[in-house]
Amino acid sequence: MIVKETKLKGCFIIEPTVFKDSRGYFFESFNQKTFNKLTNQKVNFVQDNESFSSKGVLRGLHYQTGDDAQAKLVRVIKGRVLDIAVDLRRGSDTFGEYEALEMTEDNKMQLFIPRGFAHGFVVLSDTAIFSYKCDNFYNKGSEDGIIYNDNHLNIDWKLPEEELLISEKDLVLPTLKDAKL
Repeated sequence: MIVKETKLKGCFIIEPTVFKDSRGYFFESFNQKTFNKLTNQKVNFVQDNESFSSKGVLRGLHYQTGDDAQAKLVRVIKGRVLDIAVDLRRGSDTFGEYEALEMTEDNKMQLFIPRGFAHGFVVLSDTAIFSYKCDNFYNKGSEDGIIYNDNHLNIDWKLPEEELLISEKDLVLPTLKDAKL
């Protein structure tokens, strides 16, 4: 397993070791002991989520506030997505900056997103199955987000605007400047 910290402190790209032969492949998608050692993080994941989406579906940019903040370990099971993590930690040297990672069923890359970040992704393949582990339980009352096309962030979602499929809820999210952090 290769673990690389991104430009955003505490946010890691994880490349698992994949063993392939004529029967297919095998890899360890998560090992608490190895994860804690290689990231120097002590994270206890308590909830796993999975979504299925079609091409152009953009989910995000979401986060939970206060005691309900979540760290996430995300990966693609099927398809290809562009995954985005935005640093919302006031006082951080990289506040308002983001990391973009193209994750596919073939590259098996994962992204660890610490608490204090917004997260979103867009599906670049015909369909995608996306999975993520969370270190805190979902609480609707603590849910918040930032509009996907915030001018300050200037994220290139890799698809034309007219191809994006965005929920009504996500279309009315505030800008980073107006977000409750």
